[in-house]
Amino acid sequence: MTDLELKSLKDRLWHSADLLRSGAHLAANKYGQPILGLIFLRYADVLFKQHKAEIDEEFNQYKGSRMEREYKDIAIEKCGFFLPECAYFDFINDAPDNAEKAILVKKAMEAIETENPRMQGVLPKEVYGQLVPEEEPELLSRIVRIFKDIPEDISIDIFGQIYEYFLGNFALAEGQGGGAFYTPATVVQYMVEVLRPTTGDKKFLDPACGSGGMFVQAARYMHRHNATNEQMMNFRCYGVEKEPDTVKLAKMNLLLNNVRGEITEANSFYSDPYNAFGQFDYVMANPPFNVDEVVVDKVADDARFNTYGVPRNKTKAGKKDSDKKETVPNANYLWIGYFATALNDNGKAALVMANSASDAGGSEYEIRKKMIEAGIISQMVTLPSNMFSTVTLPATLWFFDKQKKHKDEILFIDARSIFTQVDRAHRKFSDEQIKNLGIITSLYNGDTRAFQDLIAEYKAVGKQEQVDWLMERFPEGKYQDVIGLCKVAKLEGEDGIIEQDYSLNAGRYVGVVIEDDGMTVDEFKAEMQRLHSEFETLSIQAQELEKEINSNMLDILK
Repeated sequence: MTDLELKSLKDRLWHSADLLRSGAHLAANKYGQPILGLIFLRYADVLFKQHKAEIDEEFNQYKGSRMEREYKDIAIEKCGFFLPECAYFDFINDAPDNAEKAILVKKAMEAIETENPRMQGVLPKEVYGQLVPEEEPELLSRIVRIFKDIPEDISIDIFGQIYEYFLGNFALAEGQGGGAFYTPATVVQYMVEVLRPTTGDKKFLDPACGSGGMFVQAARYMHRHNATNEQMMNFRCYGVEKEPDTVKLAKMNLLLNNVRGEITEANSFYSDPYNAFGQFDYVMANPPFNVDEVVVDKVADDARFNTYGVPRNKTKAGKKDSDKKETVPNANYLWIGYFATALNDNGKAALVMANSASDAGGSEYEIRKKMIEAGIISQMVTLPSNMFSTVTLPATLWFFDKQKKHKDEILFIDARSIFTQVDRAHRKFSDEQIKNLGIITSLYNGDTRAFQDLIAEYKAVGKQEQVDWLMERFPEGKYQDVIGLCKVAKLEGEDGIIEQDYSLNAGRYVGVVIEDDGMTVDEFKAEMQRLHSEFETLSIQAQELEKEINSNMLDILK
């Protein structure tokens, strides 16, 4: 399926949400549940059909012999689950177009969960009754037929992309509520491009996992870099999410993308279901920003949080508030400390954080200072604004690397001017922008071969503008600081991190590009002085004219 064909398919499928908006007795923020459930049902149907001949062959080969096996067991071995006949998509699609169809869908979901314990409690069931309103009982049938249009020879990876497309669209449509469970795919792709996760016996944590996008993009990166299915068997994801409905979205997302792992419903501040301290090879997350109701007593003795320090208010609560438990002023640095301490000796992390954390003062300053001096922060990236459906201001990406070579320096990247406009209010990274930003990290790490390979890739497909962008900035094919884009800042020295008061704001180090006007820096300063002098002269003249006008007006009014 070509990119154009896939886009057309996604657009047709999204039309189903339009049908819901016009006819279903369903709140606007609840459209996602039934639609994503039907995508899963169609996925299960197609995947099972693709393996059915193989399952039938093995079952019939040993039927009646001592080696006979249950059909269900063979199915689970071959395709990962067993699909009962009542859950076949054709069985549901061919049923009469009336209110009974909601009951059939519910029974199908229940049967899948019964036959496959790992799906227990994941699939939506009760909501389908709201898709057969009395005035339009055939509404659910119309939506089911739309998903029947998904070709049966489609690759399973395409289902993951369709699911992700719907997650993103629902996040945009639902605003704050939807955005809470969805991090834009291109931001996550860039985070993964920097981390470059490898296969093997690796453990991957997301303590605020939402719908599981971090796990899915990491798995796709591995597949793109030739990881085999056998290698992927050892890749394990561990997610924590406190919203029950979002836990279900995440579990379906992992199932649709064939990613192995666990999603636990819990609050990461107060619960540690995976004994995270020092255990993980990779940590990725986009946690909620600026949470201020975390109780200090519940986190103060937890090594996940107190290793670098727990954020505290400058003064304790007064006597009149003595019965109220102290809370942290802002939990951003609880998250940051958690990601750092969850890493094992070779671990790497990437997280999305509010810009304000880069320069935060008070107790947060002391925590940041400890982390910088410990040498685990490898890279800071300021993102463009409007990359997220619920955050208009730029956010910052933090990267940790327990094995970084140069403990006394940090790579800063200012990516605020690098984006592709989606619509008036939203932006994303293009594939080329992700690769170009990612190659900066590769060059910094000394991987000049990756740079040459990317140049060759662009030339092979005629993307000369990308070649020019890279060669203008890195003409020797090696890392160098580029004003307005990237800078390696040392801890010590002039304009170093200590001199900048341990700020992690990329703008303080990278600088601003002066438009190419042929001037040197000294010439620019001289021109600014000349203009300022001219402005002062014009201001004096304006004041004199104002006095003259006032005087003339008084003469006229006499």
